[in-house]
Amino acid sequence: MPSLEFLVASGIGVTTACGIYLLLRGRTFPVVLGLTVLGYAVNVFIFTMGRLWSGVPPILETGARVFADPLPQALVLTAIVIGFATTGFVIELALRARHEQGNDHVDGTPPDGAGEKGP
Repeated sequence: MPSLEFLVASGIGVTTACGIYLLLRGRTFPVVLGLTVLGYAVNVFIFTMGRLWSGVPPILETGARVFADPLPQALVLTAIVIGFATTGFVIELALRARHEQGNDHVDGTPPDGAGEKGP
Protein backbone atom coordinates (compact mmCIF):
# COMPACT_ATOMS: atom_id res chain seq x y z
CA MET A 1 0.00 0.00 0.00
CA PRO A 2 1.63 3.29 -1.08
CA SER A 3 2.03 6.02 1.48
CA LEU A 4 0.53 9.48 1.19
CA GLU A 5 3.97 11.02 0.64
CA PHE A 6 4.61 8.68 -2.30
CA LEU A 7 1.25 9.54 -3.88
CA VAL A 8 1.79 13.29 -3.50
CA ALA A 9 5.35 13.05 -4.87
CA SER A 10 4.12 10.98 -7.82
CA GLY A 11 1.36 13.49 -8.52
CA ILE A 12 3.85 16.37 -8.45
CA GLY A 13 6.15 14.44 -10.79
CA VAL A 14 3.40 13.67 -13.29
CA THR A 15 2.15 17.25 -13.21
CA THR A 16 5.68 18.56 -13.76
CA ALA A 17 6.21 16.15 -16.67
CA CYS A 18 2.93 17.26 -18.28
CA GLY A 19 3.89 20.92 -17.86
CA ILE A 20 7.31 20.39 -19.45
CA TYR A 21 5.76 18.40 -22.31
CA LEU A 22 3.32 21.22 -23.02
CA LEU A 23 6.13 23.80 -22.82
CA LEU A 24 7.96 22.01 -25.63
CA ARG A 25 5.03 22.23 -28.05
CA GLY A 26 5.20 24.50 -31.11
CA ARG A 27 2.07 26.57 -30.60
CA THR A 28 1.45 29.34 -28.11
CA PHE A 29 -1.64 28.00 -26.32
CA PRO A 30 -0.01 24.72 -25.21
CA VAL A 31 3.03 26.72 -24.05
CA VAL A 32 0.83 28.99 -21.93
CA LEU A 33 -1.02 25.95 -20.59
CA GLY A 34 2.31 24.26 -19.82
CA LEU A 35 3.50 27.29 -17.87
CA THR A 36 0.28 27.24 -15.86
CA VAL A 37 0.47 23.50 -15.13
CA LEU A 38 4.14 23.81 -14.16
CA GLY A 39 3.22 26.67 -11.84
CA TYR A 40 0.60 24.47 -10.18
CA ALA A 41 3.18 21.71 -9.71
CA VAL A 42 5.57 24.16 -8.05
CA ASN A 43 2.77 25.45 -5.80
CA VAL A 44 1.89 21.94 -4.63
CA PHE A 45 5.60 21.21 -4.10
CA ILE A 46 6.01 24.33 -1.93
CA PHE A 47 2.84 23.46 -0.04
CA THR A 48 4.00 19.92 0.72
CA MET A 49 7.39 21.15 1.93
CA GLY A 50 5.53 22.44 5.00
CA ARG A 51 4.71 18.77 5.76
CA LEU A 52 1.36 17.08 5.43
CA TRP A 53 -0.33 17.62 8.77
CA SER A 54 -3.84 16.54 9.58
CA GLY A 55 -5.94 17.89 12.43
CA VAL A 56 -3.34 20.27 13.87
CA PRO A 57 -3.73 24.03 14.31
CA PRO A 58 -1.99 26.34 11.79
CA ILE A 59 -0.63 28.52 14.60
CA LEU A 60 0.96 27.78 17.94
CA GLU A 61 -1.61 27.49 20.70
CA THR A 62 -0.88 27.27 24.38
CA GLY A 63 0.02 23.71 25.19
CA ALA A 64 0.12 22.54 21.56
CA ARG A 65 3.30 20.67 20.76
CA VAL A 66 2.59 20.07 17.06
CA PHE A 67 1.43 22.80 14.71
CA ALA A 68 1.32 23.27 10.96
CA ASP A 69 3.71 25.79 9.43
CA PRO A 70 1.71 28.72 7.95
CA LEU A 71 4.63 30.01 5.82
CA PRO A 72 4.17 27.56 2.88
CA GLN A 73 0.45 28.39 2.83
CA ALA A 74 1.21 32.12 2.60
CA LEU A 75 3.83 31.54 -0.11
CA VAL A 76 1.46 29.44 -2.21
CA LEU A 77 -1.34 31.96 -1.85
CA THR A 78 0.98 34.70 -3.08
CA ALA A 79 2.26 32.47 -5.91
CA ILE A 80 -1.31 31.76 -7.06
CA VAL A 81 -2.05 35.48 -7.38
CA ILE A 82 1.22 36.20 -9.19
CA GLY A 83 0.74 33.16 -11.44
CA PHE A 84 -2.74 34.32 -12.42
CA ALA A 85 -1.44 37.77 -13.37
CA THR A 86 1.49 36.29 -15.28
CA THR A 87 -0.80 33.91 -17.17
CA GLY A 88 -3.03 36.80 -18.21
CA PHE A 89 0.01 38.76 -19.41
CA VAL A 90 1.42 35.81 -21.40
CA ILE A 91 -1.98 35.17 -23.01
CA GLU A 92 -2.09 38.81 -24.08
CA LEU A 93 1.42 38.51 -25.54
CA ALA A 94 0.41 35.35 -27.40
CA LEU A 95 -2.70 37.04 -28.84
CA ARG A 96 -0.64 40.04 -29.90
CA ALA A 97 1.97 37.83 -31.58
CA ARG A 98 -0.79 35.92 -33.37
CA HIS A 99 -2.26 39.16 -34.65
CA GLU A 100 1.10 40.57 -35.79
CA GLN A 101 2.57 37.40 -37.33
CA GLY A 102 -0.54 35.75 -38.69
CA ASN A 103 0.12 32.39 -36.99
CA ASP A 104 0.42 31.02 -33.48
CA HIS A 105 3.74 29.19 -33.62
CA VAL A 106 6.20 30.20 -30.93
CA ASP A 107 9.00 30.95 -33.39
CA GLY A 108 6.69 32.78 -35.80
CA THR A 109 7.06 30.39 -38.74
CA PRO A 110 4.82 27.36 -39.25
CA PRO A 111 6.55 24.09 -40.22
CA ASP A 112 5.09 23.98 -43.75
CA GLY A 113 5.42 27.72 -44.46
CA ALA A 114 1.63 28.16 -44.80
CA GLY A 115 -0.10 31.15 -43.28
CA GLU A 116 2.81 33.56 -43.66
CA LYS A 117 2.12 37.20 -44.22
CA GLY A 118 3.65 38.87 -47.21
CA PRO A 119 5.79 42.05 -47.10
